[in-house]
Amino acid sequence: MAKKKVVKGLWSKADINTLARLFPKHATAEIATKLGRPTEAVKKKASRMGLRKSKGYMKSLGRA
Repeated sequence: MAKKKVVKGLWSKADINTLARLFPKHATAEIATKLGRPTEAVKKKASRMGLRKSKGYMKSLGRA
């Protein structure tokens, strides 16, 4: 099974749109895998974009 190449550097518009769409209701690690980027890079980008996890998602994790 081929490992997906980890992308470094610039974020494409498609990657940014995917991140904005998925971040509130999906696990950060899951999004990182989908985008082929390190989890920390996804966290930092989401933070810079002002994205937050939804209340419902946080509640599902047992955090309110």
